Amino acid sequence: MIEARHLRVLRAVASTGSFSAAGRELGCTQPAVSQQMKALESSVGTPLLVRTGREMRLTQAGEALVRHAAGIIAGLTAAEEEVAAIAGLRAGRVRLVSFPSGSSTLVPTALAALRAAHPGTRVFLEEAEPPNSVELLREGDCDVALAFRYEGAGGAEEWDDLVVRPLLTDRLVALVPEGHRLARTEGSVAIGELARESWIAGCPRCRGQLVEVCEGAGFSPRIDFATDDYPAVVGLVGAGLGVAVLPQLAVESVRPRGVRTVALEPAVRREIVALTLPDLAQVPAVAATLDELARAGAHQSAAR
Repeated sequence: MIEARHLRVLRAVASTGSFSAAGRELGCTQPAVSQQMKALESSVGTPLLVRTGREMRLTQAGEALVRHAAGIIAGLTAAEEEVAAIAGLRAGRVRLVSFPSGSSTLVPTALAALRAAHPGTRVFLEEAEPPNSVELLREGDCDVALAFRYEGAGGAEEWDDLVVRPLLTDRLVALVPEGHRLARTEGSVAIGELARESWIAGCPRCRGQLVEVCEGAGFSPRIDFATDDYPAVVGLVGAGLGVAVLPQLAVESVRPRGVRTVALEPAVRREIVALTLPDLAQVPAVAATLDELARAGAHQSAAR
């Protein structure tokens, strides 16, 4: 195997014409130069230099290797500089996948802070709900995935192979029209008080959680509308077409007009996290992104 340090010595010998002069140029001794040249010739399996009197002359193989050495060394130098830039956060790329309410609340705050601190780091954002986002991470299609899971829903081991960075705990709240009988309620409302209402359901995972919570309260919700679009949920509730239960973060991601939020009992919470693979967690740009997402989550919690 040809080593870069041996190529640098070969170029020095070719340009100076002797081992001793090459040693002075490289800052090492003449025997060290001779030793490295022998090692290089052993690697390639053919002589690269011939001695003619007091000078060294390149063989045909030596000339070929010197001709390629410049490009090889330049490429290695460029690679070293790029890796150093990435390690020092002067450059880097992070592929982030987030669910919609995270994209409109946590992600902008985190990415603005990341860009201010490390302008050379680029982040590419796509949207996907868990568990799809988690699968994208495991398949190598992203570097960081924002995800959530509901308290007490089971499946805690589903992320055991990943690095889990907690961001915040998000409580579910009820949305009712402004003129609803419970709109001015202070404190919390038992979800059973909404048993006879028409329901507007959200994303499939949230929809499943809604049904589970309602059945735990002794009724099955009559779902008249289902949409993954949070502004659409708010609009349908505001038009008096039903009630809904949404995560608080989802409500904060839109301008809720014509609706009121009501705290629910029993409390239903979801844990919002940032996930990555163990090896990726060591990449400086990924680690910095996780740090900023955690700060954004702390800020969001403090603002409530």
